[in-house]
Amino acid sequence: MKNYLIVGGSSGIGRALVEILEETGNNVYATYCKNPVSSQARVSYHYLDVKDETYDLSFLPSIIDGLVFCPGSIQLKPFHRIKVKDFVGDYQFQVVAACKLIQQTLPLLKLSEQASIVLLSTVAVQMGFPFHAQISASKGAIEGLTRSLAAEFAPQIRVNAIAPSLTNTKLAERLLNTETKKEIQVQNNPMKKIGEAKDIAQMAAMLLSKESSWITGQIIHVDGGFSCIK
Repeated sequence: MKNYLIVGGSSGIGRALVEILEETGNNVYATYCKNPVSSQARVSYHYLDVKDETYDLSFLPSIIDGLVFCPGSIQLKPFHRIKVKDFVGDYQFQVVAACKLIQQTLPLLKLSEQASIVLLSTVAVQMGFPFHAQISASKGAIEGLTRSLAAEFAPQIRVNAIAPSLTNTKLAERLLNTETKKEIQVQNNPMKKIGEAKDIAQMAAMLLSKESSWITGQIIHVDGGFSCIK
């Protein structure tokens, strides 16, 4: 039985991951920000806003075997309309917040025999799409952070990132809110489907497990082949 911290575990990919980890007999410490979630047998939910200057992590056990940082945003605008404060705010929310969480939980991760950190990127970093400058800049930083920390923390702590394509979650709701939009995404994907939260969560669960003990510093694309098949 392992102890896992899932930041942003109240919806989407985070919620799907919490369910997988709980079903496999682990202790899960999950956080929410806007919508309270009830705790259950092996899952305890705690309020945490990653944008706060300080927050309380006293709910965590003495040892953490894995950390997954799920908070993110999808802000799509033409480049000329993006303000400097937009870039800064997105970077603070997605990159600085992840760094702060990792720094604060690092002593607990180091006590684990085989700890793992999983971050989330996007296929847009590799592919290059119009109107994606803001999100690609932040997630590109996440990919650089992943490789740097993997090098620094090896062999004690593994660090990997998952880069999904558009996934059917609340975060992507406005991009999939009509049948026409959904059909366009389906036809653009080699597998002719839209990814579900569980597709990404299953990969995250694997990267936390001992079965991935020789995987670190990787950006793993879970995107239906979108990033490499034409």
